[in-house]
Amino acid sequence: MKNKTCMNCDSPELRRFLDFGMQPNGNCFPWPDEKGAEPLFPFAMMVCRSCWQVQIEEFPSPEFMFSNHPYITGVNVPVVDYFHRMAAKVVERYALKAGDLILDIGCNDGTLLGIFKQYGLETIGVDPGKRTGVLAKKAGIEVIGKFWGQEVAREFRLLGKRPRIITATSVFFHLQDIHDFIRVVREVMEQDTVFIVQCVYLKEVIEKNQFDHFYHEHTMIHAIAPLEALFERYGMRMLQVDYYDVHGGSFVLEVARKESAYPARSSIREAIEEEAKCGLRQIETYEAFARRIALKRGKLLALLRRLRSEGRIIDALGAPVKGSTLMNYCGIGPDLIRCAVEVNEFKIGRLTPGTHIPIVDEREARNPPDYYLVLAWNFLDFFRKKYEGYLKKGGRFIVPHPEVHCVGIE
Repeated sequence: MKNKTCMNCDSPELRRFLDFGMQPNGNCFPWPDEKGAEPLFPFAMMVCRSCWQVQIEEFPSPEFMFSNHPYITGVNVPVVDYFHRMAAKVVERYALKAGDLILDIGCNDGTLLGIFKQYGLETIGVDPGKRTGVLAKKAGIEVIGKFWGQEVAREFRLLGKRPRIITATSVFFHLQDIHDFIRVVREVMEQDTVFIVQCVYLKEVIEKNQFDHFYHEHTMIHAIAPLEALFERYGMRMLQVDYYDVHGGSFVLEVARKESAYPARSSIREAIEEEAKCGLRQIETYEAFARRIALKRGKLLALLRRLRSEGRIIDALGAPVKGSTLMNYCGIGPDLIRCAVEVNEFKIGRLTPGTHIPIVDEREARNPPDYYLVLAWNFLDFFRKKYEGYLKKGGRFIVPHPEVHCVGIE
């Protein structure tokens, strides 16, 4: 589907600032005998010059992208840690008590809901993923196996449930129709319900050159300011924003019905003012970002080619969807990278999308490389601890952001 108007404010004032060409969907990992058969899709990013929403120009259908989604929350230790911190803050801030209901949209394998259950809270998840839905149900999580929408809202109301908290983590930037999503959320909210949404933060993406946060599933990348009018349009208001280092820099936004008694905190206005100071409402900011990305591609390729010419072995650490954007944009293939190591069962034994690098089980990998290209760079601190022995023996990490650099034991 091609976006001809802003997905947020409906303005036609869209400006393309990055074009990655034709790429496969970054979460469709082919088997070796499917090599080269992946469909390719246009891949470009735009910014709206009316509300300054950043969005993708064209994306495949949600069914194609999410029905067999391979991402598993529970295998990502830093994400699980973040969920524990976020859940504790929510329980304390809103004085949740046993029996209160948490509704999680896009619940994946049920990791977040499992943490809320530890507080004695009732939980229901919504997720269309066939693979992850099975994992959630095995963990004892009740899951409605559909995309969020009017049909799910009707089912939810028939259950006679009243949610105290509605969560949407790493979901709000995946939407084909953000208006329909918010409209349905508003319909199931009670006066004391709080909608909590976590997003990769556009400000961090721009400032830290994290261009690989752009991929087909990320139809929109959010800042706080463009969301203010969007929520107001549906009788909602923003209460609070917190920041976490997860996924390279995220915000967690708390939203309630306009007539709720919850106070709005100063963090909202402070965030909007800071975004303006950082140039998120200026087209020059996005044009400069695109120029930096082009330079970064050249530097990364030059480094990898030099190391290979010296006989160095390079593997990829992780095979995340963001890695697909980076490797396809930069043209990094098996001539430069021997393999990618992973712990996700839905990726092991397959190939990286488009670039066709073999993905092997991290737990069974032998003969460590001279260098790891850290595609899952958002977990760098975690990998430094996990691979401390490798680094002490002289191994090195190649980290693409904010600038291309190598990491070892200092």
